[in-house]
Amino acid sequence: MKLTPYWLDTATPSGDYRRTPVPERADIAIVGAGFTGLSAALEAAQHGASVVVLDSHTVGWGASGRNGGMATTGLAIGLGKAIKRYGQARALEMFSEYNQAIDTIEELVKEHSIDCDFQRSGKLTLAMNAKQVGQMRQTQETLAKLADYSVTVVDKPDLHSEIGTDFYAGGMVDPLGAGVHVGKLAHGLAEAGTRAGVTICEDAQVTELAARPGGGHSVRTTRGVIDVDRVLVATSGYTGSLTPWLQRRTIPVGSFIIVTEPLPIETAQRILPRNRQAADNKMLTYYFRLTPDNRLLFGGRARFALSSPDSDLKSAEILKRAMSAVFPFLSSARIDYTWGGLVDLTMDQMVHAGERNGVHYSLGYSGHGVQMATYMGKQMALSMLGKPSRNLWEHLPHPAVPGHFGPPWFLPIIGGYAKVVDRFS
Repeated sequence: MKLTPYWLDTATPSGDYRRTPVPERADIAIVGAGFTGLSAALEAAQHGASVVVLDSHTVGWGASGRNGGMATTGLAIGLGKAIKRYGQARALEMFSEYNQAIDTIEELVKEHSIDCDFQRSGKLTLAMNAKQVGQMRQTQETLAKLADYSVTVVDKPDLHSEIGTDFYAGGMVDPLGAGVHVGKLAHGLAEAGTRAGVTICEDAQVTELAARPGGGHSVRTTRGVIDVDRVLVATSGYTGSLTPWLQRRTIPVGSFIIVTEPLPIETAQRILPRNRQAADNKMLTYYFRLTPDNRLLFGGRARFALSSPDSDLKSAEILKRAMSAVFPFLSSARIDYTWGGLVDLTMDQMVHAGERNGVHYSLGYSGHGVQMATYMGKQMALSMLGKPSRNLWEHLPHPAVPGHFGPPWFLPIIGGYAKVVDRFS
């Protein structure tokens, strides 16, 4: 069993950027070589800016290469809650932004000929009980009435047309959800960026952002110092002490994944006959999908702990038991990969993007980062260059996590709360 993300292990690297010299000068420096940073770099370079991307590890090493590979529709808080919080018009605008984000991935894939197994196979949200199925019907009616948007609710007697298990009480299908090989997408964006003139520097940890008296920043890294006019922080769940203000507002939550051996085609088709991107609606959610080579990827908040080899192995045991409970016929399937990573939650579970003290940022994707990070990277690049852009999240209140000044000591509390919610929902 490999303790490395399947996506990165099965993607051909776009290059080795570990020895790329850190330039002395650039228009824009981007901290983080994930989807936000790579998308922003590509967009900015296409508009003629000189751009350097700096990462303490390698392209796609963080959240962008450690997720489920799902680009799915809908807000993390749900449309109903968004309407109550922000009003109908604004909530619907936010909802549609996620669809635009998926469209952006599709456009980038086509424009730059990125071979990353992008497919609009649809999103399957699964209910644990009849009450949740009823809530899905309310969502279906709300979307049809207010947004002219069509989803399908599947009752338990018909659920085998979507998934090969009796574990769930029903489901809801949104046909616009997509799956993608995120390792190939990350390296595809990196390759497109370098063709456009982007400089990528791996193994170049940013240690200081020092504002210059005349404007801009001196960006100190472990491989050199670079003077730039603008900085974009794109560190997602790995936001740390480099940006204390953002660190206090970012909750890094471990998300863990296992991937089986390649399965016989008839077994794969039994699991998900329509190849949907699937997730249930517990707080401690299970999410799963088939990979392009017919493995089952099965993930979840197995433990409210940070990723480490020991933690990942413990999580693999938990997830293997969960997978076998959902799909008993997979109880003897070999697990070939397990890994953990950090997703970035915020107090309100909303995206937050903007500028503070001359430093631009975009994060808080709350489990929807594949599409929203890619989309917001592009929007932040346009904003930094003074061009028309869309940022619906710019003026949202961005509260800090009380008592959060370093390591997330509060994760076990969140985990305990989530278990209580799931038990009584």
